[in-house]
Amino acid sequence: MTTEPNRSRAVFSTEDFDLMKEAIGDYVKRIADEPRSAKFSNLYHRLGRLG
Repeated sequence: MTTEPNRSRAVFSTEDFDLMKEAIGDYVKRIADEPRSAKFSNLYHRLGRLG
């Protein structure tokens, strides 16, 4: 007899993604002149695709 592994529980809720997107969006505006702002901008857009 084989058993299936338990289903993983979600780490973040849909609301969490909205909050992270809002926080990162604000942060991107504050660091707009820094080279790393592009990485945060990409993260912002990836989060937008999730929700």
